[in-house]
Amino acid sequence: RGGRTRLIPAERLVPGDIVLLDAGDVISADLRVVESADLDADESTLTGESMRVGKSIVPVEAEARVADRTSMLFKGTSITRGSGAGVVVATGIDTELGHISKLVAEAESEASPLEKKLALLSGQLVWLTLALTALIGGIGLLQGKDAFLMVEAAIALAVAAIPEGLPIVATLALARGMWRMARKNALVERLSAVETLGATTVILTDKTGTLTENRMTVRRIWLPSGELRLAKTGFEPAEGSSSVQPDTIAELQCLLKIAVLCNNATLGHVPAEDSGDPMELALLRAGRLAGLDRPALLSESAEIREHAFDTVRKMMATVHRRDDGCLFAIKGAPEAVLASARLDETARDAWHARVAALGANGLRVLAFAKRTQPRRDDPAFEALTFLGLVGLEDPPRADVPDAIAACHAAGIRVIMITGDHSVTARSIARLVGLGGEAPRIVEGHELTSRDGKVSGQFLQAEIFARVSPTEKLDLVRSYQAAGEIVAVTGDGVNDAPALRQADIGVAMGLRGTDVAREAAAMILLDDAFPTIVEAIRNGRVIFGNIRRFVTYLLSCNLGEVSIVGIAMVSGLPLPLLPLQILFLNLVTDVFPAFALAMGEGDRDILKRPPRDPKEPILGRVQWLAIVLYGSTLTAATFGALALAHGLGLDEQATVTVTFLTLAFGQLWHVFNMRHQSSRLILNEISRNPWIWAALTLCAGILLTAAYVRSLSFMLHMVAPDIRMWGIIFAMSTAPLLVGPIIRGFVRRYEPGT
Repeated sequence: RGGRTRLIPAERLVPGDIVLLDAGDVISADLRVVESADLDADESTLTGESMRVGKSIVPVEAEARVADRTSMLFKGTSITRGSGAGVVVATGIDTELGHISKLVAEAESEASPLEKKLALLSGQLVWLTLALTALIGGIGLLQGKDAFLMVEAAIALAVAAIPEGLPIVATLALARGMWRMARKNALVERLSAVETLGATTVILTDKTGTLTENRMTVRRIWLPSGELRLAKTGFEPAEGSSSVQPDTIAELQCLLKIAVLCNNATLGHVPAEDSGDPMELALLRAGRLAGLDRPALLSESAEIREHAFDTVRKMMATVHRRDDGCLFAIKGAPEAVLASARLDETARDAWHARVAALGANGLRVLAFAKRTQPRRDDPAFEALTFLGLVGLEDPPRADVPDAIAACHAAGIRVIMITGDHSVTARSIARLVGLGGEAPRIVEGHELTSRDGKVSGQFLQAEIFARVSPTEKLDLVRSYQAAGEIVAVTGDGVNDAPALRQADIGVAMGLRGTDVAREAAAMILLDDAFPTIVEAIRNGRVIFGNIRRFVTYLLSCNLGEVSIVGIAMVSGLPLPLLPLQILFLNLVTDVFPAFALAMGEGDRDILKRPPRDPKEPILGRVQWLAIVLYGSTLTAATFGALALAHGLGLDEQATVTVTFLTLAFGQLWHVFNMRHQSSRLILNEISRNPWIWAALTLCAGILLTAAYVRSLSFMLHMVAPDIRMWGIIFAMSTAPLLVGPIIRGFVRRYEPGT
């Protein structure tokens, strides 16, 4: 400012300021580059581009996408190499980062599918309760019964119809799911998000660090004598011979020596101590695999000069002292190195074809050459001896292919959305089993539309490349509009709007930005895609458990409602008192239901397709089971009532028999909640230790209520004798014995049967 250099707080930058830049600086505003000396920037958090981006003063087209604006630097990114200067063109909310912040604010996180379904179920229960209360009360009044009795009956019906334990058990089931997922390296922010993963039909995943290791690796080396590939034990021929020929070994040693010398990175004793550009670190690792260590090479051939990489020249050279003169070690873009090499046109064309072949496999290609001259000041980039090509990639995680296969088996589509180029994305997709040998790819610029809606034909693609934050947000909304339950993974600032909009946003915990983690509903502590698959399994188990214990609770409550309703309509005295019903709902219903919620789930749960996102917690099959099981409990209780009257028991003893019959009948009824395909004796219910603990606890509570005088007085009960226990045992086991018949009948209405 004012013609002199000064240091000011970043928030005081204004358009027109000239900012001086150096390696390691974090950019505080959007800048137009006006000076560049080997200037590179890391824009991965903004664009998703995994490679560093070279910057220059050369203008680009006005319509160029953010990832292609090589003459611009953006707020929130960092300088990885070189120096330069830029003029401030935008600050704050007007920057590209600010535009993403606007998108995050506009992207509203919707209620989860479970929250919607529980709200729907609650509404259904409320209206059902009101209708039953009005119906029974109206019938009683028409029969000329006492109004106070009708109020008492209405209270009993309301208590019987509403499953008071439902919110308690649902919350505990989801909380336990959060705890189990935390042990699997997945932190969940919202309880409902645990189940949402189980309903997921589409996963929109980023590439770098989630599907890949986020670490550059030398994968192929093409030498004059042939092509080599990197194996676990070293380098081996890409095709043909099983052993590397001596002349190929000599060529490999020469190329890797140049790659290690022409390098500014440093390998530490452990990966955490490595420093430098990821690409140069990969070259050092390849050299170390061949027994070449940079400090040892420099002790033999000391570096006396460096020709830094230039975006125009597209090459870099280091000069080293030798006994016979100077060695020039050169690396750079293949087209630049080949143009300066001593090759005839036929050989040059052949090498260009090899460059294209490596690039088609998604590899970043570097060319290497050398020159021996007597003096250090001789031209470095003329008459070069061409040594070969190196193909580098960010390799896929070893466990990702199996995880994606598990998703496909579970009926879940996995779609890659990346800021990288389509060639790189296609290569990774093939390696991880995404889309087969010819995955469908759509680039971001093809998605542009005025209304923000993505054409349905594009939604069938397996890969979206060069995608901007706005386009990623549009994709999420379009899949949701198509009825999909969408999970989105991300780590950068550019992913935040989509993470917020998704049904379940999944942020990376190791390399994710604070913005991404705050926008997500779940954070992966290990950044591993298989962790998402494990979370999906847990989500499905939780929903199955919720459906199971809701069916259990409502069938028990329907039995209570039917008992009270039939007694009122028939003019019989109430076989269950309001306090007894509340005791059942809060004690003997809750513990078995909670035990059902603790189930480990079916081992084959990921081999079934995801349920229909529109499917409610209780569908036709579940309501049919509830009615039949509730009717069986009702019949058993009235059977106990009839037997009690037949034995001449007084009113209090009769109420005791009916109460304990229904209570123990509900306990045994828990074994009817096994899966349709489970065995009769050994199944997920009988193997659940929580079930046996709950039954023991509830049986103890019921015995206490029957024999502890103060509690039995409160519940209007008497201590049962042997005759009463005979009735209770015989009639309470009837629903369990009839259960297989009901299950066989209900199974006819299962989808697909």
